[in-house]
Amino acid sequence: MALLIPTSLASAQEAAPGVTTTAIRAALVGNWTGKLEYRDYQADRWFGLPVTVSVEMMRDGLTLIRHADFDDGPKTGIVTITTIALFDPKTNREQSASFRKGRETELTTTTLRLTRAAALDRWTLEETQDGQDDDRPARIRETTTRDGATMVTLKEVDFLDDSGEAWLTRNRTTLTRQ
Repeated sequence: MALLIPTSLASAQEAAPGVTTTAIRAALVGNWTGKLEYRDYQADRWFGLPVTVSVEMMRDGLTLIRHADFDDGPKTGIVTITTIALFDPKTNREQSASFRKGRETELTTTTLRLTRAAALDRWTLEETQDGQDDDRPARIRETTTRDGATMVTLKEVDFLDDSGEAWLTRNRTTLTRQ
């Protein structure tokens, strides 16, 4: 979010010169504002919250620090999530640690797959991992699509404790570069 273009991209379409996962991740640096929307499974409705995000790239060119802030109402107040993520271009995997007040540190390893690479500001990146959602084991897929100054991330889950494959939309974040 590599110096290597995943083979899945090469079979679907050619990447524009210089559009790699490493370069895309570097192009995220800056400030973003928008909306975090999540689906409440019990109520089966969408709820939206204003969100601000800032992204920094460390000098190694592979480590990102992301700060996200949103107001979760009068009871909870401002929620800050800080994530440090390290990308390995040889394996297309990213390891991250996320920190949020009142919660255990979340450690994840995701596999990144660049599925569209038209330009540094026009691409689609898919991240997959096995983890937990709604207190259930799940395969988690986050698809981020950037078109110019707008970036949308859609989180979908496939619960592993039921039969078959059924992807449910869990949340989405729509951000605009400031």
